[in-house]
Amino acid sequence: MKIRNILITFFSAIAILFSTSVVSFAKVVGDKIVLGAAISLTGKYSSNGVHTQNGYNMAVDRINSMGGIKVGGKTYKFDIIYYDDESNPKRAAQLAERLISQDGVEFMLGPYSSGLTKAIAPVTEKYGVPMVEANGASRSLFTKGYKYLFAVLAPANLYLDVAIETAVELNGGKGVRIAQAFEQDAFSQDVRLGILDAAERTGSEIVIDDKLPKELNDMAATLSKVKAVKPDVLVVSGHTKGALTAIRQIAEMKVDVPMLAMTHCDAAKLSKQHGKNSEYALCASQWHKTLTYKDDFFKDGMTYAADFEKEFGYDPPYQSAESSAALLVFKDAFERANSFDQKKVRDALAATNMQTFYGNIKFAPGGQNVDKPMVLFQVMCDDAGKCENKVVAPLKWASAELIHPIPKWSER
Repeated sequence: MKIRNILITFFSAIAILFSTSVVSFAKVVGDKIVLGAAISLTGKYSSNGVHTQNGYNMAVDRINSMGGIKVGGKTYKFDIIYYDDESNPKRAAQLAERLISQDGVEFMLGPYSSGLTKAIAPVTEKYGVPMVEANGASRSLFTKGYKYLFAVLAPANLYLDVAIETAVELNGGKGVRIAQAFEQDAFSQDVRLGILDAAERTGSEIVIDDKLPKELNDMAATLSKVKAVKPDVLVVSGHTKGALTAIRQIAEMKVDVPMLAMTHCDAAKLSKQHGKNSEYALCASQWHKTLTYKDDFFKDGMTYAADFEKEFGYDPPYQSAESSAALLVFKDAFERANSFDQKKVRDALAATNMQTFYGNIKFAPGGQNVDKPMVLFQVMCDDAGKCENKVVAPLKWASAELIHPIPKWSER
């Protein structure tokens, strides 16, 4: 059985620790480079945790089948040890300690979410373990002075500011009235800060600034305010569950708003869950399959999407694409370092400047990717009810024209 296919829960890991048949993993086992990853396979982030794991596995298989990683005149293949962090930051930190201290892992892949990445980063930094992460976008991750943390995705504060900029442009350059509701996690709070910055920059006004409930299962109070106040834009960030809750209750309550912009609605598969009720939603995305970035492993976004769907049975959300990109970054760094020395690999990661099917990747001193902008896609449905996600901003990458304002429910 491949190491990357072994899922060890925390409790079974403890049992293994005290077993007489413990395998002592290290940075290289035979011809394998063993990476560690604690990801959310249960708990509230489990759906995106699975997307993350699928993206990692997709890239491992592709890289291994196309010649592997060449270091010191030898060829190696990737393997991954997975633990389930149960969407719990404390557990994630414990598992990072286990991967490094007990399993001997010297190179890490990130978990899903900013909160869990924030829990793991101090551990990897303490041990000098390079971590390439694909799903922690909180800008606070990049202001701590970490030297061993590298993120392939754009920071969270940039997720939805393009929506505000677009709304202002459509309003003739005049400021707009914004309603917003956010989960109380690190990522969503950074998205909120980005909206506050965009509002100040554009002369816009925040008319509703609400917190989503912890379980992300009811935002009726916020939507009642939206019906009364009638803002120009409604912004929501609550990961997958928050996006699904928003669309469900907006449809149930027949809330009319000219622009709805959200995070994580591609991972939530809005149109499959809610059909035409999801139409016209604007979705912040790190990636879309129609973008024209290229690499030698996945060719382009459309090819990656087709291969991913063949393997896993669904269209890849950006969480999967960016997770695959993390493995491409590690391969590139190992080969340029021509070494498994952690400091040399860290320095090679810091000097990364490459294009992947997912986008351009170049790291600032804080570890964030500064070379790839966000995009907005809009859910668009035909008369038969078939819905697609089409890129509408930034305009130079748009594959369709933005529909604005959203038609009122009475006119649909």
